Amino acid sequence: MSAPPLRNAMSVDVEDWFQVQAYAGAISRDRWEGLDRRVEANTERVLAIFERAGVRATFFTLGWVAERHPALIRRIVAGGHELASHGHGHELVHQIGLDRFRADIRRAKRVLEDIGGVAVRGYRAPTFSIGPKLTPWAHDVLAEEGHAYSSSLFPIRHDLYGDAEAPRDPWLPSVMGVPELPMTTVRAIGRNLPCSGGGWFRLVPYPVFRTGLRRVNGVERRPGIFYFHPWEVDPGQPHVPEASRGARFRHRVGLESMVHRLEKLLRDFRWDRMDAVFADTIGGAAAAPSAPQRQAA
Repeated sequence: MSAPPLRNAMSVDVEDWFQVQAYAGAISRDRWEGLDRRVEANTERVLAIFERAGVRATFFTLGWVAERHPALIRRIVAGGHELASHGHGHELVHQIGLDRFRADIRRAKRVLEDIGGVAVRGYRAPTFSIGPKLTPWAHDVLAEEGHAYSSSLFPIRHDLYGDAEAPRDPWLPSVMGVPELPMTTVRAIGRNLPCSGGGWFRLVPYPVFRTGLRRVNGVERRPGIFYFHPWEVDPGQPHVPEASRGARFRHRVGLESMVHRLEKLLRDFRWDRMDAVFADTIGGAAAAPSAPQRQAA
């Protein structure tokens, strides 16, 4: 008898289209307030997709977004999803340093908990910008500020983030810190290849991605972690001509087909919240029972 399919962790990094790192050199932070905010409508679309699929997920949400869209935060919680932190201002952790990092995650946690009315246990760094080499203090600070886990490290080689030498499985970077739940990779051709969402998911043919995640689940018997952003379901978002050609391609590739691919992914695998899938690693049960799941293909 074959083993039952594993549950994978579905996650959403709740930020708006103008806050992405690819546009950091083209859209200054002081312009944010005057730009077209689309994050609420896009996240509502994501919530509807999850509801139709019977999936609960973890929403790593910016405090900046929560302050401006409190009703959205309450709808995320009301849907049975896990509310987690993406920090407050979407600043790279290895650039802002320990003291500003502490202030940033403390502010975000307070805002999210005050609005959502639930404990915020999870954290994901903007652009996967923490790790034992760049920020050896980060996991300790997260524990000191009341977090239970981080999902902030991508064990790949990438021009913006990642540490190819980091473990592929959940691990404890510091005895006094929180555990790290690294983004999913597949080991092939002598290197770690990304298998966790983002631009890679929109770029590679869907069957290739599906094969990789099936290998992680079936051969390695490991749960995967998938992530995407609300702006990825919004091909009508504004263009940014002042950004470089590479940045524009990285941001917009595959947006038109993202919803269709996401819906296939939700059908082909079993999904749940981060705190449910990794309950044994982070300690304690999820704050809400798992939603009914469709049988994976």
